[in-house]
Amino acid sequence: MDAKTYMITSPLMGTFYRSPSPEASPCVEVGQKVNTSDVVCVIESMKIFTELRAAQAGTVKRILVENEGLVMKNQELIEIEIG
Repeated sequence: MDAKTYMITSPLMGTFYRSPSPEASPCVEVGQKVNTSDVVCVIESMKIFTELRAAQAGTVKRILVENEGLVMKNQELIEIEIG
């Protein structure tokens, strides 16, 4: 990671979901442009769903976790290239 990228990290331990519901399309794909505050994924913990949002506009470079994978607090999930 360098000054031109930043990471979306998990604020809590839970299950990583790429989409808000099973029948919905993924929130983001690699190569997709995102705007500040766009929802990029969802973390579910104890039946509470937390939407994670982009901190800055940019392009999704990498998605580091498989859909429905268990994630730990502060784990890196998605890399965004700024700009």
